[in-house]
Amino acid sequence: MNWDDLAERGLVLLGCGKMGGAMLAGWLEAGFPATSVYVIDPYPSDWLTGTGVHINAGLPKSPAVALIAVKPQMMGAALPALAALPKGETLFLSVAAGTQIAAFEQALGQACVIVRAMPNTPAAVAKGITAIVGNAQASEAHMTLAEALLSAVGQVVRLDHEGQMDAVTGLSGSGPAYVFHLIEAMAAAGEAEGLAPALAMQLAKATVAGAGALAEAATQTPSQLRVNVTSPNGTTQAGLEVLMDAQTGLPPLIGATVKAAAHRSRELANG
Repeated sequence: MNWDDLAERGLVLLGCGKMGGAMLAGWLEAGFPATSVYVIDPYPSDWLTGTGVHINAGLPKSPAVALIAVKPQMMGAALPALAALPKGETLFLSVAAGTQIAAFEQALGQACVIVRAMPNTPAAVAKGITAIVGNAQASEAHMTLAEALLSAVGQVVRLDHEGQMDAVTGLSGSGPAYVFHLIEAMAAAGEAEGLAPALAMQLAKATVAGAGALAEAATQTPSQLRVNVTSPNGTTQAGLEVLMDAQTGLPPLIGATVKAAAHRSRELANG
């Protein structure tokens, strides 16, 4: 995207931990000037201090966007830092899990333009996916701005209503951690079958990354791709009979995993 307008007005990050850092890394990689970024973070990382962004300095009077990327438990203490920003001019873009739009309206005012977003950490390598939903003050132009900004770090989807955000949190927001653990488990299984640890990990990483890339690029469904790999009575079928078991396999386990994460998202929203 063209960063000129955003760069002129400035972009504020409230919090720059793992998620805020992942987003910032993607934007800087895409060409956004570090000198137009203003970060508020009490414990800036060594990486952040080396980027050239403004850290805990004075904020621009009317930044185009204020990204809210603090943990939900710290929200009450952190939001006052943004209270002086112009309510109708700055787009407040939240990537905080579990914090509902109503909470921001209560803290910052009903006139605030708020877009709630749920990205995931592959944003750091421009492979993220982010779901967004706006409040009543968010116009199509605001949604387009948020979409364009977040597109620099991956795909963006719009939700029909905010109630869908907990499911998104449980699926794609927390999902990378599930996949990382899958890689760990696959590598450990390879070791158990006699592979050296480094080789098992290399095979597991490449297999998961390659399968994901193929699933995105292919016109066929993942179900059909699975069938394509599965020869009757072959090795893949033997493995899938374990993995696809309706009681003990992956479907009920993943279902329970996403449900637990979505439930926790709702708990955070309700305090």
